[in-house]
Amino acid sequence: MSDLNHYIGDDLSLSATGDLALVESTTEGEQRLLRRLLTNSTVRDAAGKIESVGDYIWHADYGAGVPKEIGKNIDVRRIRALIRGQIFNEAIVSHNPDPTIIVEAITGGVSVQIQYVDANTRKPVSLNFNINQ
Repeated sequence: MSDLNHYIGDDLSLSATGDLALVESTTEGEQRLLRRLLTNSTVRDAAGKIESVGDYIWHADYGAGVPKEIGKNIDVRRIRALIRGQIFNEAIVSHNPDPTIIVEAITGGVSVQIQYVDANTRKPVSLNFNINQ
């Protein structure tokens, strides 16, 4: 079953007939990957006490929480590891060849570039986004 055509932060898309548009293949994978990386999961301290509640109350552990890194001292290696730890949770990302993840500090945030191979089409995909305060 296809997902609704919806890039995180934008409105739902409409089809030519006015229905909610569906998305498939590589674009669906890009949307799922962005949603995973930009969704904040619940953060717990060492004792298991909740420090901050995640964006999805029914799926508290879903998401990489990359936006929560903005406003802290930017640790490019930590953000890259955070992204790497999450992208393989999406079936669309092939393990071979290994994805390339570039994270660079920019004014007020980070710029992220991810190159991976679509596991279904075997075509390279480039996903780029910035996160600012």
